[in-house]
Amino acid sequence: MDIKQLINFITIVEEGNITKAAQKLHISQPPLSNQLKALEEELGVKLIERGSRKVTLTDVGNLLYKRGKDMVNVFESTLNEVEDFKSGIEGVLKIGAVSTCNQFIPNELISPYAKQYPKVKFELYEGNTYEVVDMIERGIVDIGVVRTPFNRENLCCLNLRKEPMVVVVNKNGEKFGFEYREKIDLKDLDGKPIVIYRRYEKLIMDVLQLNKVKANIYCLNDDSRTTIAWAQAGLAIGIVPKSIIDNSNKEIEVYELDEEELKTQISVAWMENKYLPRSARNLLDMIRKSSF
Repeated sequence: MDIKQLINFITIVEEGNITKAAQKLHISQPPLSNQLKALEEELGVKLIERGSRKVTLTDVGNLLYKRGKDMVNVFESTLNEVEDFKSGIEGVLKIGAVSTCNQFIPNELISPYAKQYPKVKFELYEGNTYEVVDMIERGIVDIGVVRTPFNRENLCCLNLRKEPMVVVVNKNGEKFGFEYREKIDLKDLDGKPIVIYRRYEKLIMDVLQLNKVKANIYCLNDDSRTTIAWAQAGLAIGIVPKSIIDNSNKEIEVYELDEEELKTQISVAWMENKYLPRSARNLLDMIRKSSF
């Protein structure tokens, strides 16, 4: 099995059938079908159940697909590293990112970098902090933008600014008693329904308990954007990191919480003792010289 066979197999899986895969790979269908058959014979296993419209992975086919994606990513990263020596400030920068940084990354991180390095392109891989750290460790991304706390073992980190949590409520619907308020504190949340990202559950619950505020968890979820959506719908009070707020959203009202214990920190992380492409090193140099 070579890397070309692996890429062709992955393309068949992602396109859903051999005809579409052949079109994407710019080859005819019979040779691609023969390649797949030869790969199965070489491995001695059936990788795909062929249907009339869409192929279905067998268990071992799913295993090869997942592992193969990692292998292809590492292979492509290696080629990019070699190319990096030739091209200098060109290339592709692969960034892992958590959803709570979806405003910070394009507006504050990439915009000034792109002005300085206009030939650099980007690939963004999104997930929660644990998934992004895993992407860094597996070499899928060059760097990750994550939020504390997280396991820093084998990672190098640049800590950026600390930022507060904010309370989010619907502007035109249920106000939960916050009308005409310029700011609120934790005691204003006593007994009221709140919606929070599961990752911050312990942090928020500990601070509420410390301040003797009765917690009323209406909804736990796996994404701060979901928290905002539920708050915007007037279902509950959302609590999220400040930087995820889209200031163009006129359907919500936002109140900053001053509690130091609720502040989180954005960090840029990468693997120690691993080659970083020049595009990533340039971004890290820019961060070190800036006041984020």
